[in-house]
Amino acid sequence: MKKTSLIKKFEVFEKEFHEISNSIIETNIYNNHNQYKTLLKKYKRLEKIVHIYDEYKKKLSSLQEANSLLKTDSDPEMKEIAFLEKKKILEDLSFIEKKSHHLFFSNKKEKKTEDYRNAIMELRSGTGGNEACLFVEDVLRMYVLYFKQVGWKYEIIHAQKGGSNKGYKEIILDVRNNSRSTSPTVNNEKKEVYGNLKFESGVHRVQRIPETESQGRVHTSAITVAVLPEVEDIDVNINLSDIKKETFRSSGAGGQHVNKTESAVRLTHIPSKITVECQEGRSQHKNFEKAMNVLRSRIYQNEKEKRLKERSIKRKCLISTGDRSVKIRTYNYPKSRVTDHRIHKSIYDLIGFMNGNIQKMIDLLKSFENKS
Repeated sequence: MKKTSLIKKFEVFEKEFHEISNSIIETNIYNNHNQYKTLLKKYKRLEKIVHIYDEYKKKLSSLQEANSLLKTDSDPEMKEIAFLEKKKILEDLSFIEKKSHHLFFSNKKEKKTEDYRNAIMELRSGTGGNEACLFVEDVLRMYVLYFKQVGWKYEIIHAQKGGSNKGYKEIILDVRNNSRSTSPTVNNEKKEVYGNLKFESGVHRVQRIPETESQGRVHTSAITVAVLPEVEDIDVNINLSDIKKETFRSSGAGGQHVNKTESAVRLTHIPSKITVECQEGRSQHKNFEKAMNVLRSRIYQNEKEKRLKERSIKRKCLISTGDRSVKIRTYNYPKSRVTDHRIHKSIYDLIGFMNGNIQKMIDLLKSFENKS
């Protein structure tokens, strides 16, 4: 790593350290236990980096002095001392550079821990009417078969059927890693629920002949997929006073109990206007917990997307930012082809892909992201 590049990295961490140092003593932060605990942990990690940076700057200053002596001093003894001193300083600088590289790498690794979180997956019909609703159901089946391959569990949090009760207008899933799985296909990477599924966020387009099409014309429809990392209370601070809670009777299947009691829950986060519904469980309390889980994830994702936009992330990095307006993939049934537009890769096995064999495409996307 070049010295100028290393110094720039140090300066970024130093700036962040001073910002946290100032904010951590504010009363509203100190009184918020979860936020204070998170910032304190970050402060301690950055403090180590700043101390190393201070030492690095001292060594660079000493190196400059040694170089100056070697150039200007005519005394052979002083030159010998300066030469030995320079050699020692260069060894120290090399050690600090290696140590700092390890620290920076550890920091990246820490960020990657988000990939190991469970995920909330939302599928919604877009353009195409009933055909889009049917494709939501097809894509849902594709993901469910994939979950079985990698040993994950899923639970439906909310579902809204399409027109004429065919397909889905919207369906939300809670997807979890089954750590007790003994399947030989479950390697360490496949424990990354969010780390694998985050690449699925965006617009999925389908080109095929609908069942209702009498003249055999190919129609184009679209659905949107959003994948959010599951978050905990410590990640997102939500005041209950900011939440409007409504209960109502479930409109879906589920027997007399579900349909005759107000077990369904609708939560609205007033500041962000985000609304979440859950009506799949028999218990209002359980539905409230599930809805809160989705709400936290959506608020977290909103904040994350704002930060990414503020940093002016390049378009190629949208591969894993979850931008739902980007057309990411086309499923062409007449040509039995699946094309991912972000990496310009096609797989000519649509049937296999729709039967859950999507890991190859995910691996290609991961490889592209790591190179970016």
